[in-house]
Amino acid sequence: MPKNPAESMQHHLRQRLNRHAHERWPHVDAITVRFRAGFAYVAAESSGGDRLPLCRLRFTGVLHTWGFALYLASSDSYKDNILPSGVPVGSPEEALDCAGDLYLGESAI
Repeated sequence: MPKNPAESMQHHLRQRLNRHAHERWPHVDAITVRFRAGFAYVAAESSGGDRLPLCRLRFTGVLHTWGFALYLASSDSYKDNILPSGVPVGSPEEALDCAGDLYLGESAI
């Protein structure tokens, strides 16, 4: 089974994603990240406690490069996807932008 990144890397990823989300989507209270089997499951949280899944990041062993899977609300699942840069791996912020642009409009949360 794939391993999760070290606790320090997990903490750093959470900070990066929250900082980026607050700049792009100020109406989002927090970005939550939970780790399981080498994946980071990313969701947006509202002040009312509503949680909206966004994407899944696959740990590649490098802090700045993660695989990307978009959350599909229609099937309540994640599907590996290509980032706007044309590749399936990239920065966590690029992945968040891709998912956030789809799911985090003003009326989303």
